[in-house]
Amino acid sequence: MSVETVQETFTLEEILASFKESNRLILWNDETNTFDHVIYCLMHHLQYTETESERIAWKVHNEGKCAILEGSFTEMEIYRKILKAEGLTVSVE
Repeated sequence: MSVETVQETFTLEEILASFKESNRLILWNDETNTFDHVIYCLMHHLQYTETESERIAWKVHNEGKCAILEGSFTEMEIYRKILKAEGLTVSVE
């Protein structure tokens, strides 16, 4: 009995397509940032309205975290770096 193995090759596009298509940017509660700063960052960088930004800030405060944006990993990573540079605690899931 013999075992035959076949080597498969994939293009970069095929590999990337196999990953999750949608990722979420998560904003976490912290003891550092003020409500005003969080609201400003959401309005300035993500173009949320003031009302939407306030709602998100309260959700983060009360629940500990909130998904604030959804999209490709690359897009979420760009926004993560921008918001992290503003001092916010963010991650991509």
